[in-house]
This record gives sequence, structure tokens and C-alpha cells, in this order.
Amino acid sequence: MRGLITKGIGGFYYVRTEQGVVQTRGRGIFRNEDITPTVGDEVEISLLEGGDGVVEEILPRRNLFARPPIANVDRIVIVFAATRPKPSFDLIDRFLIMAESKGVDPILCMNKVDLLATSRCEQMIERYRGIYPCVMTSGIDGRGLEDLKALIGDQTVAFAGPSGAGKSTLINLLVPEASMETSEISRKTRRGRHTTRHVEILQMPDGGLVFDTPGFTSFDIRDVDEQDLWRYYPEIAAISGNCRFDDCMHIKEPDCAVRKAVEDGQIRQERYDSYVKNYQEIKENNRRNYG
Repeated sequence: MRGLITKGIGGFYYVRTEQGVVQTRGRGIFRNEDITPTVGDEVEISLLEGGDGVVEEILPRRNLFARPPIANVDRIVIVFAATRPKPSFDLIDRFLIMAESKGVDPILCMNKVDLLATSRCEQMIERYRGIYPCVMTSGIDGRGLEDLKALIGDQTVAFAGPSGAGKSTLINLLVPEASMETSEISRKTRRGRHTTRHVEILQMPDGGLVFDTPGFTSFDIRDVDEQDLWRYYPEIAAISGNCRFDDCMHIKEPDCAVRKAVEDGQIRQERYDSYVKNYQEIKENNRRNYG
């Protein structure tokens, strides 16, 4: 019987099948081969007496994340607040790199737009327009929620972003029956408290699936190879083939089409600066680690 792992708690995996949700455990061979069934996995299961089951096979994955452990993500909604907390574009770009490196299409969602003038919100999100789908939302007045639903459609999505950006509030609006616990922003730190304690897939009324995950509030850029970083900036990847050298890293090389595009205004300066900063950080870290 085939199904989808929608929740994992304490070594049990809850698999949604055509006959309902089945509580299962993984076969011992998975543990021996250091393979862990993961929420989002499509699996083959067998039923035992009493109604429980066993995960017999994990079907090929489209992608896999380790922190938090989820698989087969179609899109990542990167949520950041217009204010409270103040957006960090360095962090947003790291999330975008994470999504690109996993082959997952990102959606940029500026939340809490009710707290800031529309013109200011538009100005901040402008740096990403034309590169990624962008939506501005408010968990208070519901602004932009229909636009976000339209971007999600019937796909399987995960939410990422800094703590306190309002991810849980948005998920509550998308999946009302989820009744997720939300947290107030600490007046002292201006950050939210983590409230989600396990990974679960929630069904949207309109057909999409949403990963409810703990974590996904940061991404270690050092997980990416410096030689591949340019591939994860779509506007740079689109032009890089026009560089003089095939192995151009778009930093100091002569006849670099990317740097020329920055000078001509085809690539935004702040995005190029982000690329250079992250490239140098990865390169320096590799130098320290490997000499």
C-alpha cells in the first residue's frame, strides 16, 4: 500500500493512505543503512494485525532537508516581517540560496505589512521583484492571503524565515483547523519563541499541503560550495554564460558579463554585493578548514 508520511513522533510514522492514516514503524534495514523515513516521504507500507503498519520502501525523493527533516518540498515560502523584527536581507538571501541549492522554487512573503507604510514595504521588496514571486501579507487584516494561496496552489510547501516573522500565524490562516500555537514577540529581544515541536504536514482546504516545522529560522552558508554559489543567484546564472572564461567566479576576472550587467543596472547592486559577501565567506571558511 502506498502513502505519504505526514507526521513522525517518537519513532512512529503516520502515513496517509487511501484507506486513512496508518501508524507505522520503519523496517530495521533502514536503521542499518542509516536511512531515516522522513515527513514528506512517499512510501510503500504493509499492514499488520491490529491495523498498524511497517514502512517497507521509501520511494525516490525529489529533495531532502536535514534541518528540519522534511522531503519532497515543491516550494519554500520565505517569510520575513516588514518590521518587528526588522528584516535582514542577508538572512533572506541565505534562505534563497538554500532553496535554490535544493532545487526548490522559493516564494518571498513580506508579512506584517500593516505595521509599515505600503510605499516603504514596496521599496524593500523591490530588490527581489522580477527574480522571485513576491507577496505582501498581513496576519492581522488578511491582506495578501489570497495571493499567497494562489502561489501555493496544490503544491507541497514549507515555510522558512526568522523567528517572529509570523510563519505560524500565516499557516493558521491557510489551515484554520491546525490551531497552531503562536507566540508573542518578546518586548526585550524583539524575537519570537519557537512554538512548533514536531514536523507535520497539514492539508489546506484548497488542496495544497503545508509542512509545519520547527526550525528553518537560519541557514549555514558554509553548506554550499563556493564554486557553485553563482548558480543560486538566478539573475547571475542567466548571464554567466556570456563571460570570457567558463570558470569565471564573477569577482575580479576580466571580461565578466555579470559585473558588466551590474554596471549597466541589469543586476541590482545589492544582490551582487550579497553574492560577493557570501562567496568570500565560504572561501575564507574553506581556507581555514582545509588550509
